[in-house]
This record gives sequence, C-alpha cells and structure tokens, in this order.
Amino acid sequence: MPQATFILKEPQTTLKDAKSKVPTLIYLLYHFNSTKLKYSTSQKIHPANWNFEKQRAKEHRSFPEHAHFNFLLDKLETTVNNAFRKLVIDGIKPTPELLRQAIDEALHKKENTGKDFITFMETVLAASDRKSGTKRGVTQTINILKDFKKVTSRSLHFDGIDLDFYNEFVEFLASRDLKQSTIGNHIKNIKVFMREAFERDLTNNVQFRSRKFKKLDEESQSIYLSNNDLNALYTLDLSEATRLDKVRDLFIVACYTGLRFSDLMQLNIESINKDKRIIKVKTQKTGEIVIIPINTIVANIIEKYEGNLPITISNQKMNDYLKEIGEKAKMEETIERIATKGGKRVREVYKKYELITVHTARRSFATNAYLQNVPTISIMKITGHRTEKSFLKYIKISQEDNANKLINHPFFS
Repeated sequence: MPQATFILKEPQTTLKDAKSKVPTLIYLLYHFNSTKLKYSTSQKIHPANWNFEKQRAKEHRSFPEHAHFNFLLDKLETTVNNAFRKLVIDGIKPTPELLRQAIDEALHKKENTGKDFITFMETVLAASDRKSGTKRGVTQTINILKDFKKVTSRSLHFDGIDLDFYNEFVEFLASRDLKQSTIGNHIKNIKVFMREAFERDLTNNVQFRSRKFKKLDEESQSIYLSNNDLNALYTLDLSEATRLDKVRDLFIVACYTGLRFSDLMQLNIESINKDKRIIKVKTQKTGEIVIIPINTIVANIIEKYEGNLPITISNQKMNDYLKEIGEKAKMEETIERIATKGGKRVREVYKKYELITVHTARRSFATNAYLQNVPTISIMKITGHRTEKSFLKYIKISQEDNANKLINHPFFS
C-alpha cells in the first residue's frame, strides 16, 4: 500500500542524531509498487523544531508557524495520494515521474515543470561553448542516462540525483562491462551539471557533494615511447607511404614538444622562430601561451617542410595511422594491462604498437624529459600541469627506467 513519509535532508531519526545546526530541507518520500518518489517540499525547518516520530513540526511556541507548516505537509501528502489514485483509476501505471508532474501541476509550479535533469543537461550543453571533445563526452553521459531511465523507470528530476541514484547508476554501468575510468567520467559529468543546477538555484539538492557520490577512478595504464622507440620511428623509411610519413613526422614533433593534438593543428610558420629555436603557441585547452625549445630532430622536420608542418587529419584517423606506423617499426613488445570492467579485474594483453595514440606523444615528452633530469617545474610549464602531484601521476616510468635514473645519484654511488 502506498505510504508517504517526510524526512529531513540528512538521514536522521532522532534529535540526538541531528547533524544540522541550521534549518534543513524536508523531503517527501512516497513508497509504492516497490519504488519511490523523492520530492522536495521546498520547506526548511530547524531539527530542534521537528518531531521525528510524527514527521511534522512540533506544536510549540518556539515555532509559532507550526500550524501553517504542518498544513502544507498535510496538503502535499493528500496531493500525492490523490494523484496516485487518479492514475490507477485511469488505468495508468504510476511512476515517480508521473506523480512528480501531477504534484507540480496541483501546486501550480510553473518553473521547471516537466523539466528533468536530462533536459537540463541537454539545454545547457546546447548553449555552451565547451570544447567538441567535452561535448561528445557529455552527450554520451546524456544518452546513457536516458537508457538508465528507460530500464529502471527512475525519476531523474534534480531531487532524484541522490545516493540511491548513484549506487543504482554505478551498478547499471558496471553491468554493461564499462571500465571503471569510463564510469568515473560519467559520474564526473553528472556532478558538474548538478553543481550548475545548484548554482542557478534550480535545486537545493547537494548530495552530489557527498564523499560517497564519488568519481570512480583507476590509475592510467597508458604507455610512453622511450628515446629508442622514438629513434626507431624517426629513422623508419616511409618514403613510399606519404600519408604515413607526414603523420609520423607530426607525431615526432609532438613527442619532443609535448603539444596536444588541438595545438598541433594550429601550428604554422608564424609559431616557429628558427633563429631562437623556439615554438610559441597559445594552447587551445587552457588559452595559455607556452614557449618550447626546438631540438635538432624537430628542427630537421621543420626544415623538411620549409616551416609549414603537414596538415593534420582527424584525431581518430591519426591514431589508426600511428598503430600502422608502430607495427612497421616492429614495436611488438608485449604490454599487459589490468582494468576493472563490470566490477571485475580483467587482464588484457597488447602489442605496444596497438596502444599508440596521439596522446602518447605528450606522455612520452613528459616522461623522457623527466628521466633526463629536466627540472619538473620546467616540464610543467610546457605540459600545463598545475601541481607536481598531478604531473607525477601523468608520467610513465618503468621500474627499470627508475633504477637507471637513480643509478648515478649520489645516494647510490
């Protein structure tokens, strides 16, 4: 049988357990057919004035508005019960979303009526100037939220993005054998847009800030190319494969400059000062100007193209070509990667060339520069890392590389 209960925002049962020292939001929970609706009453009350057993305001002179306050809660309970009965009488299966709409209409709520979290994400995304890559990621999150809503029949109104949603959504994603890092990216997008909704005063729900509503993460197992690998690529004869030759050259430039794909695309003769042997470019992602020294190999490639580097192709197509180039260079070292998929640890084995992407260049630049004792702060000036902690997570060093770096250190001499 349907049951309406009222709870404070924090999961409290007694005044002694109350965590809030200031007025806190009250939610209506309506349990029915093995599911529930969570609805914000928009009313706040200090826990000291709340009767946890009766789920109403205490009838006390310290809270003179208790009568009107309880009238509003009674009215809301009656409204949801009436909405439920009407749907059943009309032969319509009640859902949290249908009940929410019925309550909104009954209470004459005009703002955001029928507009759920997914609609909000779509609206904000359409009007934003986010980078194309970011938009693709958010669109993927929107699509998977739609699938989740369809499968679970769960309401995805702002108030419904709570810890129950989080746990159910993570389980849903894991059932699709998604990697933990992919799940983490979806959670990150949801947190970003919930923060946006909160800052626009569209919701008082801040459960997305809870430590339990966390972005799942897993240490990146991306590869980097050593100086020997880069030399094998650079000296590879591709004279009979022009398309691969140009991609290889551009990739080598990225490996020795640390430039992102978006910045490679805008690199031109005006960016290059051959006399000072530097490249100066305003990065697309951060808008910062970076100045990068040109080494001999990069200088030779610039000379090869008379100052105008090859026109880039799409990121995906370049990734495909790089794998083909890596195979030709016989980069067949076996790489084992272990990742969490569907909640299970999965072991995958690749050839090194299968893992080469455009982004491998930045990791290779940062790692090789670090191994050759270039000051960390100098590398970070180019890569754009804000903290040494984030930078050290970014670089990839094998145990052998680490030992070789330390072997000439005074401590080990």
